[in-house]
Amino acid sequence: MASKPDETRDGVDLTNLDQPLFDGAEATKRDLVDYLDAVHERILPELRERPLSVIRIRPGQPKFMQKNVPKYTPDWVKTVKVWAEASKREVSYALCNDRRTLLWFANQRAVEYHPTLMRADRWDRVTHLVLDLDPPEGETFAMAVQAALLVRQALTDSGLSGAVKTSGAKGAHVIVPIVDTVSIEDAAAATRAIAARAEKIDPSIATTAYIKEDRHGKVFVDSTRSGGATVVAAYSPRVRPGTTVSYPVGWDDLESVTPRDFTVRNAIQLLGDADPWADQLPAPQDLPEDLLAEGRAIPVARVVAMHEGKRRKRAREAEEKSDE
Repeated sequence: MASKPDETRDGVDLTNLDQPLFDGAEATKRDLVDYLDAVHERILPELRERPLSVIRIRPGQPKFMQKNVPKYTPDWVKTVKVWAEASKREVSYALCNDRRTLLWFANQRAVEYHPTLMRADRWDRVTHLVLDLDPPEGETFAMAVQAALLVRQALTDSGLSGAVKTSGAKGAHVIVPIVDTVSIEDAAAATRAIAARAEKIDPSIATTAYIKEDRHGKVFVDSTRSGGATVVAAYSPRVRPGTTVSYPVGWDDLESVTPRDFTVRNAIQLLGDADPWADQLPAPQDLPEDLLAEGRAIPVARVVAMHEGKRRKRAREAEEKSDE
């Protein structure tokens, strides 16, 4: 028999609200629901009409990513079918277009919200470029900040601008809205070129090396988010100690914050009535031809890494054979 809901909001029954969210969350399920409800007008523009992957966490179980909506999904949750080439099957993604759907996800213990870079009605275009700044292990957010400032400089030098947010984990994301005349291939090329230009400004801080062992303690400027990729939405909580939030901080404040400053328990107070992400995002921009030309000449990092990995494996095997 189904348990009696603790309360109902917008037609969604909310249950077990006083359970801890996960180990180390320092938050309950109620904190998650209350937070997402309070920011729904700010996070929904990030999610609307975009195929959504969520990270859920059930009590006492490891977190898991959910792409395909479960069979018990209410029929009022809008979905879109997408062919997944990797798994050779059709995936039915949710489109989180309204408060009711967001509350339903929150009640399912969906903590993280990862929308695609493209909208469901325009598969052939991404709406923004993503530079994901991934610092080395440890308390290294200050390094991610320095790399973000290099990306900002590279953008400025290219006649572009972007907005910055904490990832909610250990790094930062720079988001660059673009016009819808740019093909997916050119958007990917531009992202590679921006990363390369940031690395060139100060190679002692930033690297575009896809293989971890080649990064040598530098910040990885990841330019591989393109096409059908996702990125955690601004204002999305994370399954991290303290239940941090991916929070828009603005370029001027970036050097004075850490990702742990923003959690589901304090972000609402910090935001007040403001929507800093909407305020900071520039209008969609044209991409300069020289940037596109430079990016088209840069090989795709994953492909390079795959070939390099195979080459290194062959070299190791040859070395081991010669030692026999």
